[in-house]
Amino acid sequence: MAALDESSSSKRWLPLEANPDVMNQFLWGLGLREDEAECFDVYGLDLELLDMVPKPVLAVLFLYPLTSQSEEERILQANEKKVSAIASETSSRVYFMKQTVGNACGTIGLLHAVGNLTSELKLVEESFLDRFFKTTATMDPSERAAYLEKDTEMEVAHSVAATAGETEASDNVDTHFICFSCVDGELYELDGRKTGPISHGPSSPSSLLQDAAKVIQGMIEKNPSSLNFNVIAISKKTEGAF
Repeated sequence: MAALDESSSSKRWLPLEANPDVMNQFLWGLGLREDEAECFDVYGLDLELLDMVPKPVLAVLFLYPLTSQSEEERILQANEKKVSAIASETSSRVYFMKQTVGNACGTIGLLHAVGNLTSELKLVEESFLDRFFKTTATMDPSERAAYLEKDTEMEVAHSVAATAGETEASDNVDTHFICFSCVDGELYELDGRKTGPISHGPSSPSSLLQDAAKVIQGMIEKNPSSLNFNVIAISKKTEGAF
């Protein structure tokens, strides 16, 4: 989404709806095996509601409204090179890419999620996701963005998914998706509009959801008048887990 995206491209996609069913069909169609993982709504950040989310949780997606305050914070981070400083300590195993296509943040968030799980999730061989991550593995974040921007297969798949939601798709939006992943014992915020990954401190696969929820709660508290927030978990499918 992210209508305020500082993009190097004039290309804009329709936004992806914050809908687990839409995201599941999108990911499965691109090559994530249906018996590997599934997206679920997170209905609240209280421990009781977090406990309802199927485990183990592999990644967390967060949709939030873009405001003048959030934009000022992002620009301040870039000006102070805060993200760059943090990125110098970032694990080399973190998969990160920039966003250069308007409204592509939902797809970027899903790619960040799966891209940091390629050793844990089985992808259909020679599927889009399999080819995409193998091809972009050695690219830098900007090169990955340029590769995605020119990929017509993904553009078509995104368009189909964007029009499959329950609400009418419009490219005039002011919300944005980011992803939270645990890599090498650290919780990372992955936002293609920022310079690089942001570490939020120690985490683990078992505490990922709770750790991400704490960061998300802090972001929500900065904009208490808005109700336009969504949290979606991507959970590993294990026999008898669901």
